[in-house]
Amino acid sequence: MQTKPEKDIELQQKVNRETARLPWTELIRHFASGNVVWVSGELDLIDVAVRIAHDDKANVAQWMAEGKIAKVSDGQAETWLAANATLWASVVSPFILVQEEKRQVH
Repeated sequence: MQTKPEKDIELQQKVNRETARLPWTELIRHFASGNVVWVSGELDLIDVAVRIAHDDKANVAQWMAEGKIAKVSDGQAETWLAANATLWASVVSPFILVQEEKRQVH
């Protein structure tokens, strides 16, 4: 019996614990290997990681088609390097999902 991603609280907690803010400079070698995936700020990074871990092809394909997840582009990498950016990162082997920090509204 397959577990539904939205009901997999244990995996969500594990992914949440393993998600951290990292400087882009620590992720460059993974980018060079083609393993870094950008996640739009419109999506929840933990939810995306859990769905990828569950091989939820339907949602992943939809997000890709909508431009909400994609392999990090050279332009993004250059911008983050120039800005000395720190990103949220979550590992779903073999990928590292990254997301820009959401701006706080005061």
